[in-house]
Amino acid sequence: MNKYELTSETLQCAGHTLHRIKALKDFGPIKVGELGGWIEKEENLSLFDNAWVFDNAKIFGYARVCDNAALFGNAAVYDNAMVSGYARACDNAIAFGNAAIYSNARVCNNAAVCGKADVFGNSWVCGDAKICGDARVFDNAKIYGRAEVCGDAKISDNTDYIVFKNFWSSGRYFTWTRSNNKWSVGCFYGTGEELIKKAYADSEKSGREYERVVRYVESILADEK
Repeated sequence: MNKYELTSETLQCAGHTLHRIKALKDFGPIKVGELGGWIEKEENLSLFDNAWVFDNAKIFGYARVCDNAALFGNAAVYDNAMVSGYARACDNAIAFGNAAIYSNARVCNNAAVCGKADVFGNSWVCGDAKICGDARVFDNAKIYGRAEVCGDAKISDNTDYIVFKNFWSSGRYFTWTRSNNKWSVGCFYGTGEELIKKAYADSEKSGREYERVVRYVESILADEK
């Protein structure tokens, strides 16, 4: 016997027709007759185990939630993204592209996981953080605030990245990641020297301030050797 059914209550989302789900039996914390969130089709949510979609959370496209994973709040998982294990996505968090969230990972608030990024272990991604590209967040890492972890960066604890704020002009945040020694600044992603060169091309002040920050990080790395 399937654990849920798609009801006739529908919702349009990004060109997809989603159905609210209803439990057909007791399983895990779910009771028979309980209404859940929204999915496009049965392939989105495992018909077995204890995976569930709560509140107004959504799954569509070729995305899948399985095992004991759960979505809460207004979380959305779409494209080819996967949430599995005991992972949780909640609040306004989104996962899309070929992203994977698994093990005991948590993604919450306004965080986004996209591209081919993996979030797993006991890691948390919160706030307005963004994990993209081929980045991996694992072990007990906690990614908060406006951090943007991109490329092939690997984050396993809080010493693996630093978030800075551009206080001299735009006020935007930018991120350095230790594993690949790269910088993510708006649409820019590259090395410290590339960042300095680009910043000076924009303005003398911008170049000077970005260079100051890059040299600061270099001094940290030098002291660790």
